Amino acid sequence: MDFDWLDVHFDLKQVTPREIAESFEDPFAIRLLPEQESSDAEARYFNLGKTLNNRGLFSLFWTDGKTYRVILCRDMTEDETTFYDRKNAEWL
Repeated sequence: MDFDWLDVHFDLKQVTPREIAESFEDPFAIRLLPEQESSDAEARYFNLGKTLNNRGLFSLFWTDGKTYRVILCRDMTEDETTFYDRKNAEWL
């Protein structure tokens, strides 16, 4: 999986590219398509995943199938962590 890190609009010192990549490689990561899709924009997706250090990250991204462009990345909120844990518990 290749990421496009050019002209990123968030601080890559707060969340490093390595951590973001780890959250996408999380075998339990959850990827969601937003409910409302704008017809004039590219489809954007959500990713909820954890790093190797168990840091939960929420990412908003788009992809062309080969390259991922992360638009926003931050720590998961408490509700997002609960959703992540609940969804993964369903698979066990």
